Amino acid sequence: MSNSGKIKSYDVAKGSGAITPVKGGDALPFNKSDLQQQAQEPREGQAYTYETREVNGGKVHATSLQMEQGSAPQGQKEQARKQQG
Repeated sequence: MSNSGKIKSYDVAKGSGAITPVKGGDALPFNKSDLQQQAQEPREGQAYTYETREVNGGKVHATSLQMEQGSAPQGQKEQARKQQG
């Protein structure tokens, strides 16, 4: 089941960040490798859908993050259209 959330933070140097669930609750950590569009750096406030998984003895992480339609800044939208063909 997909969840929805907004990027709370993302550290480009570390390649990790946190996403806050729309339905409430604590922000979930994620890594750059968890992003479906790894070429695009997530920005604070962008809406993403994601899955969850348990790691390290039950801690929940976000995985398979995908930017929701209409959430990308204009420059990224144009770049995404070009990549799709």
